[in-house]
Amino acid sequence: MNDVSEPQTFASPLKPVDLPTIAPERESLAGWLDYHRAELLRKLAGLTEEQAAQRVVPSLTTLHGLVRHLTKVEFIWFVAVIGQSEEPAPFGWPKRKDGDFLLDDGATLAEDVARYVAACERSREIFAGVSLDDVCTHHRFGDLDVRCIVMHVIREYAQHSGHADVIRELIDGSTQS
Repeated sequence: MNDVSEPQTFASPLKPVDLPTIAPERESLAGWLDYHRAELLRKLAGLTEEQAAQRVVPSLTTLHGLVRHLTKVEFIWFVAVIGQSEEPAPFGWPKRKDGDFLLDDGATLAEDVARYVAACERSREIFAGVSLDDVCTHHRFGDLDVRCIVMHVIREYAQHSGHADVIRELIDGSTQS
């Protein structure tokens, strides 16, 4: 009998999302955002903790780091900007530059995925309580309506999904789309 156990591999807690192809604006934006949220975690399917933390590009970017980064993105845009919360951002931002990508705080992938899923749920709740026409102020971009913020977050997910595709291919050759 072999005493060495196989490393645990990742399975997403989020279910795939069917995109709304004909829908009112709010439902369409929410659907695209949820689609990208689920897609991010799908790109980690079958990887070990070590693979998800593996650096394969010169930057600090890893798949685990992308989960943490998008947790921070959800917080900044939905909690801080739309929700106007003064609570501190995750991973020490903005004082700790790249704290989301450093992976030096001992958090496991499972812990950070749970934090990510909770952040997404909190964002959904905040989004449900506002109008697309509500105006919020961002320290760098000035006044933005909620619609613009959601579009920005969708763009952020799309950008980082591309990064995740490349990183995943460099880790194990997978080209899932």
